Amino acid sequence: MNRSEGLYNSGVLPPEMYEQHEPPKELWESKKNGLVIVECPQRIPCNPCHTSCPTGAITEFADINDIPKVDYSKCTGCAMCVAKCPGLACFVADLTYGGDDEALLKLPYEMLPSPNEGEEVECLNREGKVVSKGKVLKIMDPWKDKTKVVHVAVPKSLVMEIRAIRVVRSR
Repeated sequence: MNRSEGLYNSGVLPPEMYEQHEPPKELWESKKNGLVIVECPQRIPCNPCHTSCPTGAITEFADINDIPKVDYSKCTGCAMCVAKCPGLACFVADLTYGGDDEALLKLPYEMLPSPNEGEEVECLNREGKVVSKGKVLKIMDPWKDKTKVVHVAVPKSLVMEIRAIRVVRSR
């Protein structure tokens, strides 16, 4: 079985597919507030990322089954798509935050307990393994539903690895 077949069996994006989901480096490294990363590699009938995007950065689908395409020049890093994606496949990464070593990730979060601003959390990779610690800077609930957008300061070197957080509190 090759790695892309593994994606369809496991749901985990293989490393060789990371680069095709990255924003253009020259824009990504200079865009304040960040740019969206959409890791939706399968054709499925879904388009809330497009319909929730206030700037049209996630372009209109010719077919409801299309894979999302992003016009990065229009992306403001607002994270509305992050909160609306039912597959939790949208993220925003701000590489201009925190200097050379730190970046800001805006991640979807639907678990309990909810994190608190200022709290240290575990940062998880696509397989749910802890790869780092992060600090929660802000929590948004733009649609007032079950998906929050948690802004987490993370190591810049792990921006394309970290895809979730876990709140760990001692009892």
